[in-house]
Amino acid sequence: MENRSQWGTRLGFLLAAMGSAIGLGNIWRFPATAYENGGGAFFLPYLFALITAGIPLLIMEYTIGHKYRSSAPRAFRRISKGMEWVGWWQIAISFIISTYYPIIVAWAAMYAYFSFSQRWGDDPTAFFVGDFLQVSEAGTFGSMVPSVLFPLLAIWVIVFIILGFGVKKGIEAANKIFIPLLAIIFIIIVIRAVTLPGAVEGLEAFFAPDWSSIMDGSVWVSAYGQIFYSLSIAFAIMITYSSYLPKKSDITNNAFITGLANSSFELLAGIGVFAALGFMASQTDQAIADVATTGVGLAFMVFPEIISQMPASGLFGVLFFASLLLAGLSSLISISETYIAGIQEKFNVSRGVAVTIGGGLAALVSLLYANQGGLNLLDTVDYFINNYGVALAGLFEVVAIAWFARSLKDLQRYANDVSDIKLGSWWRFCLSVITPIVLGYMMLQNLSTDLEINYAGYPYKFLFRFGWMVALGAIFIGPLMTIKKWPNKQDNK
Repeated sequence: MENRSQWGTRLGFLLAAMGSAIGLGNIWRFPATAYENGGGAFFLPYLFALITAGIPLLIMEYTIGHKYRSSAPRAFRRISKGMEWVGWWQIAISFIISTYYPIIVAWAAMYAYFSFSQRWGDDPTAFFVGDFLQVSEAGTFGSMVPSVLFPLLAIWVIVFIILGFGVKKGIEAANKIFIPLLAIIFIIIVIRAVTLPGAVEGLEAFFAPDWSSIMDGSVWVSAYGQIFYSLSIAFAIMITYSSYLPKKSDITNNAFITGLANSSFELLAGIGVFAALGFMASQTDQAIADVATTGVGLAFMVFPEIISQMPASGLFGVLFFASLLLAGLSSLISISETYIAGIQEKFNVSRGVAVTIGGGLAALVSLLYANQGGLNLLDTVDYFINNYGVALAGLFEVVAIAWFARSLKDLQRYANDVSDIKLGSWWRFCLSVITPIVLGYMMLQNLSTDLEINYAGYPYKFLFRFGWMVALGAIFIGPLMTIKKWPNKQDNK
């Protein structure tokens, strides 16, 4: 097999892996999920999910990438010929995410600029939806929005440059800057937030345990869902990144470090967000429940209002949105690397050609989100590709490897040979029993909800075209890409 060792240092790999895991969603998704599912009590199912699903899945994907030293489709094919399509399905998911992810990064860049003058004024929600995005009704796309289009193009230029330099000089070098800087900025934000009036009340709301919630099965499903999404599992990212590791790399240790670092960042995000929400609640005479929200609304509607009421608000605003920008860039780079590696290997082209084709097509499609209907389109695609793309692909991946290919013992032996932390039967049990049951239940629960109620109240025709069809289209790409033969004859046997 070809020599793929491209990381300059182990630290470079870990920073890149953390950069992939610590995405935009971690900053707003975890705090809201914990608050809505028992507060401090949520940490018990969350940690259980981390140990029984998150880290075992990370170890599995690290092992697959390191052992087969290939992009996800070729690595899966080397496990079993019939599994190649799962790798392409995951790459298609990453490609779709990479078309709307830079839009949110572009918003963060603009809001860092707006922070100097609090351009959003007295009504941040009206400014975001009306003045900034000029949002139209679902299904009506309208004209391009220049304040989104131009920063979007600038984001893609940065991403192209980093990816063009390759793994060591591009991705690793960028993450050695982005991740430490993100950590420093976010620690400053958290320290400032916890010193604000009302911060204690916000933290009490976040950490106060509702132990009765532990008996609610949906809370445990939410914990597994949070772990699954936050660690970039089933995106083909971790398989791709670990394929660049030197042969003598400690797989299990790296997986534990990545998983625990990601969870630590999520906890830090929760502290910062709820300290700030406590301040806002105290300033506006509202309850924490009235100001707590999730998604882009928290970042671009609620936080600007918090920032406007803070001392030295301009500086805090720049720091907050700069942290979103750095988190978004590091994740976008890792997502894009999945299909660049896949194109490079499948079509036997240079990295430059793969970046131009893959990145160029993603940049072109991303323009669909830079118009007046972009927010509704983004919200819909993101919901369906995560619920019926990432989670479902993860279910197929673990079932195929554990139940059909029966490769867990082989992967376990390989990981144990190169790692200090040895895997036991607990690892196989988690992957072959616990994870499939939880992911399967999540799928049934999501389907039951979405077939009964239109997501976010959008028209059914809109959801069908841009939700269901996008998720199904990603699945269709999988077998379609297997038609072309690999350039290496060994891979076609």
